[in-house]
Amino acid sequence: MSLVRSAAALAVHAYTASGALIGWLALRSAWDHDPRSALLWLSLAVVVDATDGFAARAADVRRYASWIDGARLDDIVDYLTYVFVPLAILWEQHLLTGVPGSIAVAAVLISSGLGFSNLHAKTLDHYFTGWPSYWNLMAVYAVAWRWPSTTTAVVLTILAWLVFVPLKYVYPSRTTTLMRTTLVLGAIWAIQMVLMIWWLPDVPAWLLWTSLAYPVYYFALSLWVNVRPRPV
Repeated sequence: MSLVRSAAALAVHAYTASGALIGWLALRSAWDHDPRSALLWLSLAVVVDATDGFAARAADVRRYASWIDGARLDDIVDYLTYVFVPLAILWEQHLLTGVPGSIAVAAVLISSGLGFSNLHAKTLDHYFTGWPSYWNLMAVYAVAWRWPSTTTAVVLTILAWLVFVPLKYVYPSRTTTLMRTTLVLGAIWAIQMVLMIWWLPDVPAWLLWTSLAYPVYYFALSLWVNVRPRPV
């Protein structure tokens, strides 16, 4: 029985590691000048990242595959799919160019590397500390809106700086504040994001604009978490 449980735990770790392969396929699509496929691959990587935690707990990987550090593996994969590959897509699409683009790339890679290594990146009450590395989502918006390269560089550089600002950001799947509302709105937004990618390069304007509702809600909720009165 323990052999079966160990095999199941290893399979979960392999599932997590498959995100790196998905990231490679996204990078290959970017090299082939196919941002639509590249972003769809990254969307699949998000699905893996969103589900492997549940699988890990169900398989009790800490007990049956304790010699593998699942958190470290997850961070490695996330750095590739949330940071490195999105930047490659933006560069290949000429949405990051020249000196401003190079500065933005450096800022994102370094800040995210430090952010992923930050022992206090997640609080005990389940919030992110500092801007989470949602660069894949920024890539979707930059490609869909066809931002000027300078705009993309400025936005990414500002967000890279916010990695070091110790504000709390909502962890959607673990927040205790408006969790149901956040998950429902997040699910709707996820569908919108996939539709935006699917309809590239001709994304309907109504979809682009309505998709901004959830990011506004997310930032507003995160701001409220930081400023709300603390119980005495």
